Amino acid sequence: MEENSRVLVIGASGRLGYHLAQYSLQFGSLDDEKSLIEAVKQVDVVICSIPSKQALDQKLLIKVIKESGCIKKFIPSEFGVDPDKIQIAELDNQFYSRKAEIRRLIEAEGIPYTYICCNLFMSYLLPWLAQPGLKSPPRDKVTIFGDGNTKAVFVKDVDVAACAISAIDDPRTLNKTLYLRPPGNACSMNQLVAMWEDKIGKKLEKIYVQEEELLQRIKESSYPENMEMIFIYSAFVKGSYVL
Repeated sequence: MEENSRVLVIGASGRLGYHLAQYSLQFGSLDDEKSLIEAVKQVDVVICSIPSKQALDQKLLIKVIKESGCIKKFIPSEFGVDPDKIQIAELDNQFYSRKAEIRRLIEAEGIPYTYICCNLFMSYLLPWLAQPGLKSPPRDKVTIFGDGNTKAVFVKDVDVAACAISAIDDPRTLNKTLYLRPPGNACSMNQLVAMWEDKIGKKLEKIYVQEEELLQRIKESSYPENMEMIFIYSAFVKGSYVL
């Protein structure tokens, strides 16, 4: 019987990394090249789950993986929307272009990979009903962006981690992009608001913000404070998170 893959998780202290670490015995960081080399030598699969804003920090990891020659699969830190298909490149402060740059480097180095795109984590936007500046759902007024009918896919962090681990030894995922989009997990803002209203037994006053106004708000805000609105725009206006 074939042995299970030995997995190294980079970024195990993060939200997704915590769940990935439940399946792994090896942990590492990108802070020290020498320790990274030693960690990579002990495994045959590397999963990176560092924050997206640190995506380019994976360049050192890619160098070590290439030189080691022992890694049969690398799953880089993506776990969101497909950076090659995103429609808001002019707004995202290179958030997605950095991920795309890492993809091109992996491919150029000939490193076996699986890219995992889960759309949106349930732990982001959903807990506060995609209301900028809030950390819990509103109980009186709710802002709906666009017409409220555009859907986005939300996936639990632990389910993303489980799918990542399942993909390790699945030959169908080699050098492919794995999309996580359970049909029942696709919801529009109108549907989310309706579910919340049913839960609290109360109808909320609805304020509709159209695309032009949302874009203006984004442009008038500074980075990184405007990233929440950029994600909302991408998900519930442009429909980028059902890919």
